[in-house]
Amino acid sequence: MSKKKSEPSFEDSLQELEQIVSQLEQGDISLEESLKSFERGVNLTRTCQKALQEANQKVQILLEKNGTQTLEPFADE
Repeated sequence: MSKKKSEPSFEDSLQELEQIVSQLEQGDISLEESLKSFERGVNLTRTCQKALQEANQKVQILLEKNGTQTLEPFADE
């Protein structure tokens, strides 16, 4: 059995997604390449959303372990 490819980090995924968006906005690639890039972008978006959801869950768990279950609003500076 082959090893499953490890997922790229959140930062790497986001950077690649930004590059894809920029490339698609320029419109200099063929329709076929645009569709492939779009599909890759959708997959990267899902990867980023999953990473953010997992991070949010970890924060919630840590807050509950510390006995603080309420989040404070973010104060604009």
